Amino acid sequence: MILIADSGSTKTDWILLNTQKERVSTSVTEGLNPSVFSESDLYKTITSNNEVMQYVNEITVVYIYAAGCGTATPKEILKNIVIEVFANATTVAVKEDIYAAAFSVSEGKKGIVCIIGTGSNTCYYDGKNEIKTKIPSLGYLLMDDASGNYFGKLLLRDYFYKKMPKKLYDMFQETYNLNPDDVKINLYQKGNPNTYLAHFAPFLITHKKEPYCVDIIRKGFSNFIENQITQHDNVYDLPIHFVGSIAYHLQDELKYALKSFRLNVGNFVQKPIDGLLAYHLKNS
Repeated sequence: MILIADSGSTKTDWILLNTQKERVSTSVTEGLNPSVFSESDLYKTITSNNEVMQYVNEITVVYIYAAGCGTATPKEILKNIVIEVFANATTVAVKEDIYAAAFSVSEGKKGIVCIIGTGSNTCYYDGKNEIKTKIPSLGYLLMDDASGNYFGKLLLRDYFYKKMPKKLYDMFQETYNLNPDDVKINLYQKGNPNTYLAHFAPFLITHKKEPYCVDIIRKGFSNFIENQITQHDNVYDLPIHFVGSIAYHLQDELKYALKSFRLNVGNFVQKPIDGLLAYHLKNS
């Protein structure tokens, strides 16, 4: 059997195929980002997926695409756990989630592929099997411009610095638990603080027409374009594709930002798993 998984920091989409390459099951678990989660948490997330584990001894091929696998050490950590769990697998491939994005959204053509979800990243895709990244992905503390955790951090800062317009301030306060002690516990004591920050981002999407939100969104997307997209060669001659919930739900605003930089708007996909499945069925 063949197991395919696409994972961000927040959640993982799984598809299991039988030997005839027919879909056996589709499931969702928590994320598998090895740069954020401990090895025990990663192991628990995988083994708690009953839709997959009931076939664990029959799975011989595993493809995992996960956030946080852009550098060698976390990638190797996740791969070793996958090998341990799926002991009968003869093929185990673990790659960064940007590969899943490229395979799913580009329609087999050259382009710039971006992820803007809980985190953010970008690459050049050659339309076949290879990607090239100009900037290493260093996570939410240093990078992740325009991502859910980026916008969530800005909203939290502006709330506590009392820089939000009064109407939005009151609505934000009604929507979330903003007790300072609870905020600090979630940021500094619990796991996956980037996902915690990102859970504030829907507020920005809901109120995206408010001038305050318009300004934050435009600045975030401009930063992402300048710091990530324009680093690539021939960027003005290529389509710019996007995967991820933030890009998908703010695609009108993102298209506006791209056009202001005279860049070519490509495709938008919220979840890459179906496109990823199509890629593997075509290339296996």
